Amino acid sequence: MRYYSLTLDASSDQIQGHTKINLREYAYNSTIAAMNSYMYKRLDNDVFFFVYREEGDATLAVFAYDEKKGVFNDAFAHITGVLKEAFSVNRMKIDPYEITMYQADEKRYETMQYNRCGASGLKLPIVSLGLWHNFGDTGCYDNMKAMCRTAFDHGITHFDLANNYGPAYGSAERNFGQILKDDFLPYRDELLISTKAGYDMWEGPYGNWGSRKYLIASLDQSLKRLGLEYVDIFYHHRMDPETPLEETMVALDSIVKSGKALYVGLSNYDGPTLKKAAAILNDLKCPFIINQNRYSIFDRTIEENGLKETAHDLKKGIIAFSPLAQGMLTNRYLNGIPADSRIAKDGRFLHESSLTPERLSQIKALNELAGQRGQTLAEMALSWILKDDHVTSVLIGASKPEQILDNIGIIGHTSFSKEELDKIDAIVK
Repeated sequence: MRYYSLTLDASSDQIQGHTKINLREYAYNSTIAAMNSYMYKRLDNDVFFFVYREEGDATLAVFAYDEKKGVFNDAFAHITGVLKEAFSVNRMKIDPYEITMYQADEKRYETMQYNRCGASGLKLPIVSLGLWHNFGDTGCYDNMKAMCRTAFDHGITHFDLANNYGPAYGSAERNFGQILKDDFLPYRDELLISTKAGYDMWEGPYGNWGSRKYLIASLDQSLKRLGLEYVDIFYHHRMDPETPLEETMVALDSIVKSGKALYVGLSNYDGPTLKKAAAILNDLKCPFIINQNRYSIFDRTIEENGLKETAHDLKKGIIAFSPLAQGMLTNRYLNGIPADSRIAKDGRFLHESSLTPERLSQIKALNELAGQRGQTLAEMALSWILKDDHVTSVLIGASKPEQILDNIGIIGHTSFSKEELDKIDAIVK
């Protein structure tokens, strides 16, 4: 892809009333929108964007086109004419230069498997990428971008967020929003983006739980941080013991009807509450399709509280988070606590006290069984989540692209014999 800059001999006074934005941003004012409309129509989407900014006393306009199509002269003639009329200038200078722009791997859909989410028409990749950790302000932006590129290049279309993912609150959405602008806007319709509200987000009585005011206000904030008009799935993040369930469900329905979400989901619910919520949403004809819950070999809560069975009976999907039990179901802790591990660096979610001698013994036994299956412990733990048709997708976290590649190694290897399942149960009980 080649980019051309047009340097206009125009002062800032002459472009008053027109939006000047950074080259990483996209233009939405009327003049540029008209250009984009023309280019998309005439150039069959080969021009990806057109933006401009102040450069001293002039304005720099940048656009991209595909040289193979041979459409540059036609586009340039039209664009320069629009610019001259819009800015009342006569002199321009054109300079070609190269910029590396992300282009997704053409083979990205060849190996990933996709499961239908409950009885809905939506399919999820069996492995989805969660942005709970490593996408906040303490992370490295280039590494975040590399992880998202690696995921999408290998068929991971689903990216999961929440309003308070960080740290700081909101920073994961803001950083992912920038990644969308930098790399993924041309692929927006190939992406499944979700976010949530339900936990603490801002001070005062309206920044938590499940009130209509909180949910709608929170999603509005999330959309601004993400730079999107809608998300694909919006979740209520946890049960609220004080707000009437009907109020929360009607708020979710309102969000869909307002066009700010395509589907809704429930996170951290139990079986009985799920059943009540689903009945309300069904009466509202609201597209509720999925539950997000913690689930791992070590944490069987959704089996015990009825969520897994109820979701299956209601034909709703399940996406499981923390499938590796915050890293315990990996080889990270087989020989103690590494200095760069999550326990050592960030004890908010996994504490040293969790690694009891009994737990370490279980980890080692599971690791031995995984080896017998020809898998790593992490691969077996992820595969175990998908052992039946009750779970739609497993939500992974990552701190580097290589971990994503390791995790998608489970594709085609999620079957277990009864003997293997019995051995796993015996080890952890």
